[in-house]
Amino acid sequence: MNDAANTAFERVLNARHPERPYALDIFSNVFSDFVEIHGDRRFGDDAAMVSGFARLGDMEVAVIGQQKGRDTKQRQKRNFGMPKPEGYRKALRVMKLAEKFSRPIVTFIDTPGAYPGIDAEERGQAEAIAFNLREMARLKVPIVVVVVGEGGSGGALAIGIGDRILMMENAVYSVISPEGCAAILWKDAAQASTAAGSLRLTAKDLNGFGLIDEVIPEPTSWSVSAEAADQTDESNFTEIGNVLSATLIRHLAELSKEPPNELVRRRYEKFRKMGMWV
Repeated sequence: MNDAANTAFERVLNARHPERPYALDIFSNVFSDFVEIHGDRRFGDDAAMVSGFARLGDMEVAVIGQQKGRDTKQRQKRNFGMPKPEGYRKALRVMKLAEKFSRPIVTFIDTPGAYPGIDAEERGQAEAIAFNLREMARLKVPIVVVVVGEGGSGGALAIGIGDRILMMENAVYSVISPEGCAAILWKDAAQASTAAGSLRLTAKDLNGFGLIDEVIPEPTSWSVSAEAADQTDESNFTEIGNVLSATLIRHLAELSKEPPNELVRRRYEKFRKMGMWV
């Protein structure tokens, strides 16, 4: 195993660490006056996706994030952070409300992927993801996306179309998990560390490719109490939370100066050129 592969897989393990803050932790520490909105008005409420409106400094914003759980009960409730179609439709419902009332949108990605179960497929999982991609590309309000933990495949991309894409230093973002990649290429999930190095899924890699816009450093521990079951006020990520808050305010202030049609045009061009072979 080479050092690059080892370092990449260490990032994967850090991104999955159960003491990293989840969406609700960030909402309570970085934002204020958070009001959650439930349900997609079509099927039900998906606890793996949390969304609503909050205040960031002097700005009123829509916030959306994927939520994992820390104990068995919460993991079952949150479906291990893997949204179903109703989760993506709930997220889009909030985005449409944000556009209607001219509120910027901030999304937080942290999922191993969309839920692949039969019930999700029966309710249109692929269609829900594809619909979100199209609609997010058209929204006429600023969108900032932050990858805070795992960014897994279409399950992440369904809330990942934005004007600015940011990643926490220890986050990862990939089309497939290292274990899944290793199982396909080598028929051996134990080769996950080697696959992680080849996937180039770290924040540093993606920033170098121009696929993300900024890496948010994690100079100190960014974790919550190990005893916390779900949302918690006991945290030691104040320093990084302050950096995250300041970074979001800066990007939203810059984007708010752009005319709506220009936002949409630049967002479209940003994603069109990803993956181009020159």
